Amino acid sequence: MTKTTLRAEIESFAIAGRFTISRGSKTEAQVIRVELERDGVIGTGECVPYARYGETLDATLAAILSLRDAFAAGLDRTGLQSALPPGAARNALDCALWDLEAALAGRSVVSLAGITAPGPIETAYTISLDTAEAMADAARRHSHMPLLKLKLGAPGDADRLAAIRAAVPETRLIVDANEGWLPDELQDLLHAAQRAGIELVEQPLPAGNDALLAEIDHVVPICADESVHALTGLEQLVGRYDAINVKLDKTGGLTEALAVAQRARDLNLAIMVGCMVSTSLSMMPASLLAAFARWVDLDGPLLLAADRPGGLTYTNGVIDPTGGTLWGTGKRA
Repeated sequence: MTKTTLRAEIESFAIAGRFTISRGSKTEAQVIRVELERDGVIGTGECVPYARYGETLDATLAAILSLRDAFAAGLDRTGLQSALPPGAARNALDCALWDLEAALAGRSVVSLAGITAPGPIETAYTISLDTAEAMADAARRHSHMPLLKLKLGAPGDADRLAAIRAAVPETRLIVDANEGWLPDELQDLLHAAQRAGIELVEQPLPAGNDALLAEIDHVVPICADESVHALTGLEQLVGRYDAINVKLDKTGGLTEALAVAQRARDLNLAIMVGCMVSTSLSMMPASLLAAFARWVDLDGPLLLAADRPGGLTYTNGVIDPTGGTLWGTGKRA
């Protein structure tokens, strides 16, 4: 059996300006890049550990590198699903394995997975949490984008919604509250979102404290993010949520993400494909889920000062998935 060699390292990418949500701000994106090499062929993957889920860069890197011997002994993508739980570490490795398998077979990941290749993809562009005036100005400056995602979850959100809609009367809008709304204000804020023509509200209440969602009037569709990670627990979301946000860093890679998307369809849950702030190496595998999705939020590279070479092409909020060479093409580097 040919040996598979595993390498991984932490990398940092500057954010263009500052990225702010209800839990804080940051000026750089820190990712872990993985390489798997076999017979001189290299597959790559990327992940973003998320502190909200108890993940750190160092612990995630250690979890990845702990499988060096297992990969050398023949660990494959099927075995990986039980070797690590869903999360960032498994995501980077799973995506690297897809890329490696494609390159060794001389076929694209789309072909290997038996899915439809995505055409041009309209992605949301994120407006960071700020004052109502600042967010309205940012929305106005980016009104050429097909869809804006508004980061909310702080006092004054109703005023933010009204100001943004007044600034961009024709632009499609979705909202991410990042678990920041209070139960006693939830219905009023959903009505404010309805008046503003919001298409979707993401994770208004904290995960684990969202039972109220089964009792209120969903005047705007509500999407689970922090409340959903992988296949386990999907059924419990029915009645509370209308949609789920599928992120590869939560599912632990493309393998489970495809299964989650299919199961969500079976449960009549609409799908949003999301991402962390990261490079096209994260976006390219996630973009394969676009065919399942009603909303796509893969703007990570647009929030960076510079993407990786060979990344996806973005033009006014539309992704051309055919031009990227970083991942999944089936071509040997």
